[in-house]
Amino acid sequence: MDNRPIGFFDSGLGGLTAVPYLMQALPKERIVYFGDTARTPYGSKAVQTIRSFSYQITDFLASKDVKMIVVPCNTVSSTCLEDLRARHPQIPILGIISPAARYVAENCTPENKVGIIGTKVTIASGAYYKKILKFNPRLDIYGTPCPAFVPLIEEGIIQNEIMDLTIQYYLDHFIGYNRIDTLVLGCTHYPLIRRNITKLYPDLTIVDPSEQVLTSIMDTLSATESFAEEPQGEHIFYASDLSENFLNMINRIFQSSEFAIAFKNLELEGLK
Repeated sequence: MDNRPIGFFDSGLGGLTAVPYLMQALPKERIVYFGDTARTPYGSKAVQTIRSFSYQITDFLASKDVKMIVVPCNTVSSTCLEDLRARHPQIPILGIISPAARYVAENCTPENKVGIIGTKVTIASGAYYKKILKFNPRLDIYGTPCPAFVPLIEEGIIQNEIMDLTIQYYLDHFIGYNRIDTLVLGCTHYPLIRRNITKLYPDLTIVDPSEQVLTSIMDTLSATESFAEEPQGEHIFYASDLSENFLNMINRIFQSSEFAIAFKNLELEGLK
């Protein structure tokens, strides 16, 4: 048993979409979350910049004596996950891409047409493509970046015509031309517009990696015998910019929960 908290970090508020699955499945676990809201989005930044930011945040979470770090950010998972593991070899560090890729590989057949949407960096890395084909080389996989989604979501522009038009701009041709029937939301912000996508393309099967990462978390806790023995108190959510948008999104995601949550603003050393 290990009563230390589990660390989460994301380029902004998108990683919050993975947290409720853990809270519901493992209510005894305590979470320390960091959202780099002052420097979001990561998806259009240079890989070296993403790596530098990620080093800062994993160092911070390590200083909080976390027993595990979960990186629900697809951009970080696709570019520097192994670098983070090498920097903190004593802490299990889990990415979001492998569990989702395995789920797709196990649940799709060669008759399916799988689409991946994500940031420019995630799509350019080919991480989902490589991982899915490693598990199931018979699948047809297509990807397209949707860079405008994250800034709109961060601004709370979700349930309105602007977002719907943006979704159609990116996906109408992509889905129609490639005959996509299964769509992987390759950015943790994208579950926040899942209802929009389902409304516009009701026949799509949606795969949410924010949900699938729970399997990896539970497997790792089991393998290391690290489940919390008793409830550990409040969850703490840090942000590099504790903006109104960040607080509004937390309220949106956790509106039906009764969990004790504390919010703290933190500027990491060297933050620009």
